[in-house]
Order: sequence, then structure tokens, then C-alpha cells
Amino acid sequence: MPIRAYKRILLKLSGEVLAGKTGYGIDGTMLDYLAKEVQSVVELGTQVAIVIGGGNIFRGIHGERRGIPRASGDQIGMLATVMNSLALQETLRSFHIPTQIQSAIEIRSIVEPFIRQKALHYLEDGHVIIFAAGTGHPFFTTDTAAALRAIEINAEAILKATKVDGVYSADPVLDPTATRFEQITYFEVLQQRLKVMDLTAISLCMEHHVPIIVFNLNVAGNVKRIVLGETIGTLVNNEGKG
Repeated sequence: MPIRAYKRILLKLSGEVLAGKTGYGIDGTMLDYLAKEVQSVVELGTQVAIVIGGGNIFRGIHGERRGIPRASGDQIGMLATVMNSLALQETLRSFHIPTQIQSAIEIRSIVEPFIRQKALHYLEDGHVIIFAAGTGHPFFTTDTAAALRAIEINAEAILKATKVDGVYSADPVLDPTATRFEQITYFEVLQQRLKVMDLTAISLCMEHHVPIIVFNLNVAGNVKRIVLGETIGTLVNNEGKG
């Protein structure tokens, strides 16, 4: 078996990823694609946790434009992440990958509540675990939830899936002169206000020394390449070269 660079990872997915090319809802083709990416590292023996957003269904911040209070909008968004988690769980199980969901809000008739020790047991037993409902509190993003859960389960890295191949000095779509960082520090991300994860998530990762790898999910095999130690995307840590 190839030598793994990471034994336990947390994969952060945006809800928009699940929409695929449709732009809204849940696309079955994308679910299968994600399952294959996860399967490729599970087969290496890597323990995988996942946090997924709900933006393909609802975003709390957008609800404010319709007169929905932000706290209520965020609660709707949390429930959207549960729906996404259920869809991903069933797809992973159809690939014969044992998968469990733990939710930050209690919906016991559908999913388990988050219990740290039980989550660790699932991971050590070879199960993929999906953490749903963000942090369980409004005004916190699923980026922050990903950082929090990664710290709680002692993940060796957060793999932040995006549509681009790393962190750039500016939006590469809007600025053709933007340059990509191969490695950068948390402080530089905060100082330059680079859109990696929200400020709370970056601060948590900096304080607890959890590296973040920002990579292009649309390149098949990238998750496995990262787990095997290849230099893919941008590494955010305390030793970045800027």
C-alpha cells in the first residue's frame, strides 16, 4: 500500500458543489463523483470526516434580502446541510462505504447528535463521518464548523475543496495577473484578506496548527494525490513562504 501523508483528514465541501452544473439542488452525477473521490482515500486506510454547506439549497445571508432575520435564515441553512448530508451518506453507502452522520442540532429521528467520542470511534472503525448542521448556532459558517470539528477529532489537515487550483493573490477570473500561492501562512491570509475560509475558521486553524489545503475538486484524483503527499493546490500553515 502507498505511504500516506495523512491518516485522518476533514474534507470541506460547499453546498454548491452538490448542485453540479445545474446550479441548484442536488445533482446525482456529482454525488457519484464525490463518492469515488472519497472511496479512493478510504481504500488507502485514511480516516475521512466531511463537513458540507447548504448553499445549493439556502444561504442565511441571502435570506435577509427577503426579510428573513439572519438567525432564522442560518437555521434554514443548517437544515439544508442535513439534507445534503443525507444525500451524500446514501450515495457513499451505495459504494459500500460505511457512513454516519452526526448533527450539531438534534433531529434524533433522522440523524445522531454530535458526540465527539462516538465520532472518534466511528473514524477508528473505518467509517466516514459527515458532520451536519454547521456549529448548531447562527452567525457561524460551515467553514468555522469545519475548523472546529477538525480540531475536535484531531484531523491532520483540512482539505478545502474549491473550483480553482489554490489560493490566489486576487480573483483569477477577474484579474489575469493574479498569482497562485503554493504555500502561505495563516497570518498572511488574514492580513491580505484572501478568501480561503472565513476569519474565525482561519484563526482557529492558526491557533491549533491545523493545516488547510485549498485545491480544485473538479480534477479527478486530487483528493487521493493530496493524501499521498503530492503538492496540490495551496498549503496554508504557519510556515508558508507567501
